[in-house]
Amino acid sequence: MNYDLKHFAYIGDCVWELFIREKIIKKTKILQKMHSLTTSFVNAQSQANILDVISDILTEEELEIQRRGRNLKISINKKSNPKIHSLATSFEVLIGYWYMENKERLKQVFSVIEERIKI
Repeated sequence: MNYDLKHFAYIGDCVWELFIREKIIKKTKILQKMHSLTTSFVNAQSQANILDVISDILTEEELEIQRRGRNLKISINKKSNPKIHSLATSFEVLIGYWYMENKERLKQVFSVIEERIKI
């Protein structure tokens, strides 16, 4: 089946949140703290920052997917910074792409993220 970038962004958002939630429940059993920690990683600014952290390990193909994901036409609320939101969307596109097309690469990238940002 062929997927487009919006499909990758959609699933990437879910996969990223699940990855973070799995890490958070290992750190605390307090529900309020879980939510606070999760939302500190599952937001546009954080995702844009993480994209910057992993940019040096992206292949040319992945950089192209990221660029195309950044240019997706998506709706955002008026309070959001469009540049940050588009970077976060491109991060979600990459996560979704790896999840659907190359789970081994996704594991590699998640390991790098864990190492570099200390989740």
